[in-house]
Amino acid sequence: MEQALRLRTGVSKQEIREKIWDYMEAQNIADFPRPVHHRIPNFKGSSHAAEMLLHLQEFKMSRTVKVNPDAPQKNARFLALDGRKTLLVPTPRLRTGLFNRIVPPPGATKEILRKCATSQGVKNYSVPIGLDSRVLVDLIVVGSVAVSEKGWRIGKGEGYADMEYAMMVSMGAVREETPVVTIVHDCQVIDIPEELLGDHDLTVDCILTPSRVIVTSCTRPKPRGIIWSMITEEMMERIPILKNLHFQEKKAGKDIALQKEHLAHLKTSHRQAPLQNTGQMASVRPADVACSSHQDTEHGTSKGEPSSVTTVYVGNIPQHARVSDMKRTLRNYNAVPLRLNWQGAQGRAFLDYKDQATAEGAISSLKGLSFSGNTLWVNLAKKQK
Repeated sequence: MEQALRLRTGVSKQEIREKIWDYMEAQNIADFPRPVHHRIPNFKGSSHAAEMLLHLQEFKMSRTVKVNPDAPQKNARFLALDGRKTLLVPTPRLRTGLFNRIVPPPGATKEILRKCATSQGVKNYSVPIGLDSRVLVDLIVVGSVAVSEKGWRIGKGEGYADMEYAMMVSMGAVREETPVVTIVHDCQVIDIPEELLGDHDLTVDCILTPSRVIVTSCTRPKPRGIIWSMITEEMMERIPILKNLHFQEKKAGKDIALQKEHLAHLKTSHRQAPLQNTGQMASVRPADVACSSHQDTEHGTSKGEPSSVTTVYVGNIPQHARVSDMKRTLRNYNAVPLRLNWQGAQGRAFLDYKDQATAEGAISSLKGLSFSGNTLWVNLAKKQK
Protein backbone atom coordinates (compact mmCIF):
# COMPACT_ATOMS: atom_id res chain seq x y z
CA MET A 1 0.00 0.00 0.00
CA GLU A 2 1.32 3.44 -0.93
CA GLN A 3 2.24 5.74 1.93
CA ALA A 4 0.06 8.77 2.59
CA LEU A 5 3.05 10.73 3.86
CA ARG A 6 6.54 11.15 2.45
CA LEU A 7 9.40 12.27 4.65
CA ARG A 8 12.47 14.29 3.77
CA THR A 9 15.99 13.04 4.40
CA GLY A 10 17.28 13.85 7.86
CA VAL A 11 13.81 14.11 9.41
CA SER A 12 13.62 13.98 13.22
CA LYS A 13 11.23 11.97 15.37
CA GLN A 14 9.39 15.11 16.42
CA GLU A 15 8.95 16.22 12.80
CA ILE A 16 7.45 12.81 12.02
CA ARG A 17 5.03 13.16 14.92
CA GLU A 18 3.96 16.63 13.84
CA LYS A 19 3.39 15.51 10.24
CA ILE A 20 1.26 12.57 11.35
CA TRP A 21 -0.81 14.68 13.76
CA ASP A 22 -1.27 17.47 11.20
CA TYR A 23 -2.26 15.02 8.46
CA MET A 24 -4.80 13.17 10.61
CA GLU A 25 -6.45 16.44 11.61
CA ALA A 26 -6.40 17.92 8.08
CA GLN A 27 -7.87 14.75 6.52
CA ASN A 28 -10.45 14.39 9.31
CA ILE A 29 -9.08 10.96 10.14
CA ALA A 30 -8.69 11.98 13.78
CA ASP A 31 -11.32 11.01 16.33
CA PHE A 32 -12.10 12.11 19.89
CA PRO A 33 -10.21 13.34 21.87
CA ARG A 34 -9.10 16.15 19.54
CA PRO A 35 -6.84 17.72 18.60
CA VAL A 36 -4.71 14.59 18.45
CA HIS A 37 -1.46 16.53 18.78
CA HIS A 38 0.78 15.34 21.63
CA ARG A 39 -1.31 12.18 22.04
CA ILE A 40 -1.36 8.62 20.83
CA PRO A 41 -3.90 9.67 18.18
CA ASN A 42 -7.35 8.18 18.12
CA PHE A 43 -8.73 7.63 14.62
CA LYS A 44 -11.90 6.68 12.80
CA GLY A 45 -11.86 2.94 12.36
CA SER A 46 -9.80 2.18 15.49
CA SER A 47 -12.42 -0.28 16.79
CA HIS A 48 -12.38 -2.18 13.49
CA ALA A 49 -8.57 -2.25 13.51
CA ALA A 50 -8.61 -3.68 17.04
CA GLU A 51 -10.92 -6.47 15.91
CA MET A 52 -8.03 -7.76 13.82
CA LEU A 53 -6.73 -9.10 17.15
CA LEU A 54 -9.36 -11.84 16.99
CA HIS A 55 -7.57 -13.30 13.95
CA LEU A 56 -4.13 -13.40 15.59
CA GLN A 57 -3.06 -16.75 16.96
CA GLU A 58 -0.97 -14.91 19.56
CA PHE A 59 -4.11 -13.25 20.91
CA LYS A 60 -6.17 -16.44 20.80
CA MET A 61 -3.51 -18.29 22.82
CA SER A 62 -2.82 -15.50 25.29
CA ARG A 63 -4.03 -15.55 28.88
CA THR A 64 -2.59 -12.24 30.13
CA VAL A 65 -2.62 -9.18 27.86
CA LYS A 66 -1.17 -5.75 28.59
CA VAL A 67 -2.88 -2.92 26.68
CA ASN A 68 -2.01 0.76 26.87
CA PRO A 69 -4.71 3.13 28.24
CA ASP A 70 -5.13 5.37 25.19
CA ALA A 71 -8.40 5.87 23.30
CA PRO A 72 -7.57 3.97 20.06
CA GLN A 73 -6.94 0.80 22.11
CA LYS A 74 -10.28 0.90 23.97
CA ASN A 75 -11.76 -1.90 21.86
CA ALA A 76 -8.62 -3.98 22.32
CA ARG A 77 -9.14 -3.73 26.07
CA PHE A 78 -12.77 -4.80 25.66
CA LEU A 79 -11.83 -7.77 23.46
CA ALA A 80 -9.34 -8.96 26.07
CA LEU A 81 -11.99 -8.77 28.80
CA ASP A 82 -14.65 -10.34 26.58
CA GLY A 83 -12.22 -13.17 25.83
CA ARG A 84 -11.90 -13.81 29.59
CA LYS A 85 -8.25 -12.84 29.57
CA THR A 86 -6.39 -11.10 32.36
CA LEU A 87 -6.12 -7.45 31.29
CA LEU A 88 -3.28 -5.28 32.56
CA VAL A 89 -3.29 -1.53 31.92
CA PRO A 90 -0.34 0.76 32.79
CA THR A 91 -0.98 3.47 35.36
CA PRO A 92 -0.99 7.01 33.87
CA ARG A 93 2.59 8.30 33.62
CA LEU A 94 3.63 5.48 36.00
CA ARG A 95 2.95 7.77 38.96
CA THR A 96 1.46 5.13 41.25
CA GLY A 97 3.04 1.93 40.00
CA LEU A 98 3.51 -0.09 36.84
CA PHE A 99 0.07 -1.37 35.94
CA ASN A 100 -3.36 -2.34 37.22
CA ARG A 101 -5.35 -5.51 36.63
CA ILE A 102 -8.90 -4.86 35.46
CA VAL A 103 -11.42 -6.86 37.50
CA PRO A 104 -14.97 -6.67 36.10
CA PRO A 105 -17.84 -7.27 38.52
CA PRO A 106 -19.17 -10.87 38.71
CA GLY A 107 -21.54 -11.72 35.87
CA ALA A 108 -20.58 -8.60 33.91
CA THR A 109 -22.45 -8.18 30.64
CA LYS A 110 -20.79 -7.02 27.42
CA GLU A 111 -22.10 -3.54 28.17
CA ILE A 112 -20.38 -3.56 31.56
CA LEU A 113 -17.18 -4.94 30.01
CA ARG A 114 -17.19 -2.06 27.53
CA LYS A 115 -17.43 0.35 30.45
CA CYS A 116 -14.53 -1.45 32.16
CA ALA A 117 -12.47 -0.87 29.00
CA THR A 118 -12.91 2.93 29.13
CA SER A 119 -10.46 5.21 30.94
CA GLN A 120 -12.98 5.71 33.74
CA GLY A 121 -13.67 1.99 33.90
CA VAL A 122 -9.96 1.30 34.28
CA LYS A 123 -10.02 3.53 37.37
CA ASN A 124 -13.20 2.00 38.81
CA TYR A 125 -12.55 -1.69 38.21
CA SER A 126 -8.83 -2.22 38.81
CA VAL A 127 -6.42 -3.48 41.44
CA PRO A 128 -2.69 -2.58 41.48
CA ILE A 129 -0.05 -5.12 40.51
CA GLY A 130 3.21 -4.88 42.47
CA LEU A 131 6.76 -5.44 41.27
CA ASP A 132 6.90 -8.67 43.24
CA SER A 133 3.88 -10.11 41.42
CA ARG A 134 4.70 -13.26 39.50
CA VAL A 135 2.83 -12.11 36.44
CA LEU A 136 3.76 -13.29 32.95
CA VAL A 137 2.46 -11.22 30.04
CA ASP A 138 1.65 -13.20 26.89
CA LEU A 139 0.87 -10.29 24.56
CA ILE A 140 1.55 -6.53 24.61
CA VAL A 141 -0.59 -3.96 22.78
CA VAL A 142 0.97 -0.49 22.55
CA GLY A 143 -0.06 2.76 20.93
CA SER A 144 2.04 4.54 18.32
CA VAL A 145 2.17 7.85 16.53
CA ALA A 146 4.08 6.30 13.64
CA VAL A 147 5.33 2.83 12.81
CA SER A 148 7.15 1.22 9.90
CA GLU A 149 6.57 -2.12 8.24
CA LYS A 150 10.00 -3.12 9.59
CA GLY A 151 8.71 -2.71 13.13
CA TRP A 152 10.32 0.61 14.02
CA ARG A 153 7.98 2.57 16.30
CA ILE A 154 7.66 6.22 17.35
CA GLY A 155 5.47 7.13 20.32
CA LYS A 156 4.29 10.55 21.43
CA GLY A 157 7.74 11.44 22.77
CA GLU A 158 7.48 10.83 26.50
CA GLY A 159 8.97 7.34 26.50
CA TYR A 160 6.45 5.65 28.76
CA ALA A 161 5.80 2.62 26.52
CA ASP A 162 9.56 2.02 26.30
CA MET A 163 9.87 2.45 30.07
CA GLU A 164 6.95 0.12 30.78
CA TYR A 165 8.49 -2.60 28.63
CA ALA A 166 11.90 -2.16 30.26
CA MET A 167 10.30 -2.44 33.69
CA MET A 168 8.46 -5.62 32.69
CA VAL A 169 11.77 -7.09 31.53
CA SER A 170 13.34 -6.18 34.86
CA MET A 171 10.55 -7.87 36.84
CA GLY A 172 10.54 -10.94 34.58
CA ALA A 173 7.05 -10.30 33.22
CA VAL A 174 8.07 -10.50 29.55
CA ARG A 175 10.55 -12.43 27.45
CA GLU A 176 12.30 -11.52 24.21
CA GLU A 177 9.76 -13.59 22.29
CA THR A 178 6.70 -11.90 23.87
CA PRO A 179 4.85 -10.42 20.87
CA VAL A 180 4.23 -6.67 20.72
CA VAL A 181 1.29 -5.41 18.66
CA THR A 182 0.32 -1.85 17.76
CA ILE A 183 -3.02 -0.57 16.44
CA VAL A 184 -2.84 2.43 14.08
CA HIS A 185 -4.45 4.01 11.05
CA ASP A 186 -2.98 3.16 7.65
CA CYS A 187 -1.61 6.69 7.30
CA GLN A 188 0.55 6.11 10.39
CA VAL A 189 2.47 3.32 8.66
CA ILE A 190 5.46 5.07 7.08
CA ASP A 191 9.15 4.53 6.40
CA ILE A 192 11.15 5.43 9.53
CA PRO A 193 14.95 5.77 9.33
CA GLU A 194 16.53 3.18 11.61
CA GLU A 195 19.17 5.68 12.72
CA LEU A 196 16.45 7.46 14.72
CA LEU A 197 16.12 4.44 17.03
CA GLY A 198 18.04 3.93 20.26
CA ASP A 199 18.68 0.84 22.38
CA HIS A 200 15.79 1.85 24.65
CA ASP A 201 13.23 2.05 21.82
CA LEU A 202 10.53 -0.62 21.73
CA THR A 203 9.89 -2.29 18.37
CA VAL A 204 6.71 -4.08 17.28
CA ASP A 205 6.07 -7.51 15.79
CA CYS A 206 2.64 -6.89 14.31
CA ILE A 207 0.72 -3.83 13.07
CA LEU A 208 -3.08 -3.77 12.91
CA THR A 209 -4.84 -1.16 10.75
CA PRO A 210 -8.45 -0.92 9.57
CA SER A 211 -7.45 -2.56 6.27
CA ARG A 212 -4.66 -5.03 6.98
CA VAL A 213 -2.47 -7.03 9.35
CA ILE A 214 1.27 -6.45 8.91
CA VAL A 215 3.73 -8.95 10.38
CA THR A 216 6.97 -7.00 10.66
CA SER A 217 9.43 -9.88 11.12
CA CYS A 218 11.46 -7.37 13.13
CA THR A 219 14.97 -8.56 13.98
CA ARG A 220 16.09 -5.54 15.99
CA PRO A 221 16.43 -6.54 19.68
CA LYS A 222 13.90 -5.15 22.10
CA PRO A 223 15.10 -3.35 25.26
CA ARG A 224 16.77 -5.75 27.68
CA GLY A 225 15.83 -3.76 30.77
CA ILE A 226 16.21 -0.26 32.13
CA ILE A 227 19.26 1.63 30.93
CA TRP A 228 20.08 3.35 34.21
CA SER A 229 22.69 5.61 32.63
CA MET A 230 19.80 7.36 30.86
CA ILE A 231 17.81 7.86 34.07
CA THR A 232 18.14 11.07 36.07
CA GLU A 233 17.52 11.68 39.76
CA GLU A 234 14.61 13.90 38.78
CA MET A 235 13.01 11.02 36.89
CA MET A 236 13.50 8.78 39.94
CA GLU A 237 11.54 11.31 41.99
CA ARG A 238 8.83 11.66 39.35
CA ILE A 239 8.37 7.89 38.85
CA PRO A 240 8.58 6.27 42.33
CA ILE A 241 8.48 2.72 40.97
CA LEU A 242 11.93 3.37 39.49
CA LYS A 243 13.33 3.64 43.00
CA ASN A 244 12.06 0.17 43.85
CA LEU A 245 13.52 -1.32 40.69
CA HIS A 246 16.79 0.54 41.26
CA PHE A 247 17.06 -0.96 44.75
CA GLN A 248 16.22 -4.46 43.52
CA GLU A 249 18.77 -4.37 40.71
CA LYS A 250 21.40 -2.94 43.05
CA LYS A 251 20.89 -5.94 45.34
CA ALA A 252 21.25 -8.20 42.30
CA GLY A 253 24.68 -6.65 41.61
CA LYS A 254 23.76 -4.95 38.34
CA ASP A 255 25.21 -1.67 37.03
CA ILE A 256 22.70 0.86 38.36
CA ALA A 257 24.72 4.10 37.97
CA LEU A 258 22.34 6.93 37.15
CA GLN A 259 23.02 9.45 34.42
CA LYS A 260 24.84 11.95 36.64
CA GLU A 261 27.02 9.23 38.14
CA HIS A 262 27.58 7.69 34.72
CA LEU A 263 28.66 11.00 33.19
CA ALA A 264 30.96 11.68 36.14
CA HIS A 265 32.56 8.28 35.64
CA LEU A 266 33.07 8.94 31.94
CA LYS A 267 34.58 12.33 32.68
CA THR A 268 37.04 10.80 35.13
CA SER A 269 37.87 7.78 33.01
CA HIS A 270 38.27 9.53 29.68
CA ARG A 271 39.17 13.06 30.85
CA GLN A 272 36.43 14.49 28.74
CA ALA A 273 35.76 18.21 28.63
CA PRO A 274 32.75 19.25 30.74
CA LEU A 275 29.46 18.90 28.90
CA GLN A 276 27.66 22.18 28.35
CA ASN A 277 24.24 20.59 28.61
CA THR A 278 23.99 17.15 30.18
CA GLY A 279 20.26 17.38 29.54
CA GLN A 280 20.95 16.13 26.03
CA MET A 281 20.82 12.60 27.53
CA ALA A 282 18.32 13.25 30.27
CA SER A 283 15.23 11.60 28.86
CA VAL A 284 14.30 7.94 28.56
CA ARG A 285 14.29 8.93 24.91
CA PRO A 286 17.34 10.71 23.43
CA ALA A 287 16.98 14.33 22.38
CA ASP A 288 15.26 13.53 19.12
CA VAL A 289 13.27 16.73 18.85
CA ALA A 290 14.10 19.29 16.22
CA CYS A 291 13.18 22.59 17.82
CA SER A 292 12.72 26.21 16.64
CA SER A 293 13.98 29.24 18.47
CA HIS A 294 12.01 32.30 19.48
CA GLN A 295 13.55 35.71 19.03
CA ASP A 296 11.79 37.43 21.91
CA THR A 297 12.90 39.48 24.87
CA GLU A 298 14.02 37.34 27.79
CA HIS A 299 13.00 38.33 31.30
CA GLY A 300 14.22 37.45 34.73
CA THR A 301 17.65 36.01 33.97
CA SER A 302 19.11 34.59 37.17
CA LYS A 303 22.69 34.97 38.22
CA GLY A 304 24.66 31.81 37.87
CA GLU A 305 22.09 30.05 35.70
CA PRO A 306 23.39 27.51 33.16
CA SER A 307 24.76 28.88 29.89
CA SER A 308 22.66 26.34 28.00
CA VAL A 309 19.01 25.73 28.81
CA THR A 310 16.12 23.68 27.43
CA THR A 311 13.05 25.64 26.39
CA VAL A 312 9.45 24.47 26.67
CA TYR A 313 6.68 25.95 24.51
CA VAL A 314 3.27 26.47 26.12
CA GLY A 315 0.42 27.30 23.74
CA ASN A 316 -3.36 27.74 23.65
CA ILE A 317 -3.24 30.28 26.48
CA PRO A 318 -6.44 32.40 26.59
CA GLN A 319 -5.83 36.06 25.81
CA HIS A 320 -7.49 37.10 29.06
CA ALA A 321 -5.08 35.00 31.13
CA ARG A 322 -2.55 36.78 33.34
CA VAL A 323 1.10 35.99 33.81
CA SER A 324 0.55 35.88 37.58
CA ASP A 325 -1.91 33.00 37.05
CA MET A 326 0.66 31.16 34.97
CA LYS A 327 3.34 31.66 37.62
CA ARG A 328 0.99 30.35 40.29
CA THR A 329 0.15 27.32 38.17
CA LEU A 330 3.82 26.58 37.58
CA ARG A 331 4.48 26.72 41.31
CA ASN A 332 1.51 24.47 42.09
CA TYR A 333 2.69 21.84 39.62
CA ASN A 334 6.38 22.00 40.61
CA ALA A 335 7.31 23.31 37.15
CA VAL A 336 8.93 26.64 38.03
CA PRO A 337 11.38 27.62 35.23
CA LEU A 338 14.62 29.56 35.35
CA ARG A 339 12.95 32.13 33.14
CA LEU A 340 9.43 32.79 31.88
CA ASN A 341 8.95 34.55 28.54
CA TRP A 342 5.26 35.54 28.56
CA GLN A 343 3.54 36.26 25.23
CA GLY A 344 -0.07 36.32 26.36
CA ALA A 345 -1.26 38.39 23.39
CA GLN A 346 -0.13 35.56 21.09
CA GLY A 347 -1.54 32.91 23.43
CA ARG A 348 1.83 31.40 24.28
CA ALA A 349 4.76 31.39 26.66
CA PHE A 350 8.30 29.99 26.64
CA LEU A 351 9.77 28.41 29.75
CA ASP A 352 13.53 27.93 30.17
CA TYR A 353 14.75 25.02 32.31
CA LYS A 354 18.25 24.07 33.36
CA ASP A 355 18.32 20.84 31.33
CA GLN A 356 16.16 18.56 29.24
CA ALA A 357 15.24 16.25 32.13
CA THR A 358 13.81 19.15 34.12
CA ALA A 359 12.02 20.43 31.02
CA GLU A 360 10.45 17.06 30.31
CA GLY A 361 9.38 16.76 33.93
CA ALA A 362 7.57 20.09 33.53
CA ILE A 363 5.97 18.88 30.28
CA SER A 364 4.77 15.74 32.04
CA SER A 365 3.20 17.84 34.81
CA LEU A 366 1.55 20.44 32.58
CA LYS A 367 0.45 18.53 29.48
CA GLY A 368 -3.33 18.33 29.20
CA LEU A 369 -3.80 20.82 32.04
CA SER A 370 -6.80 23.16 31.84
CA PHE A 371 -5.65 26.77 32.26
CA SER A 372 -8.24 29.55 32.42
CA GLY A 373 -10.65 27.33 30.49
CA ASN A 374 -8.24 26.17 27.75
CA THR A 375 -6.30 22.91 27.54
CA LEU A 376 -2.63 23.86 27.31
CA TRP A 377 -0.41 22.69 24.46
CA VAL A 378 2.95 21.83 26.00
CA ASN A 379 6.06 20.48 24.28
CA LEU A 380 9.74 21.20 23.74
CA ALA A 381 10.25 24.38 21.72
CA LYS A 382 10.89 23.60 18.07
CA LYS A 383 14.44 24.86 18.08
CA GLN A 384 16.66 25.33 21.09
CA LYS A 385 18.81 28.42 21.36
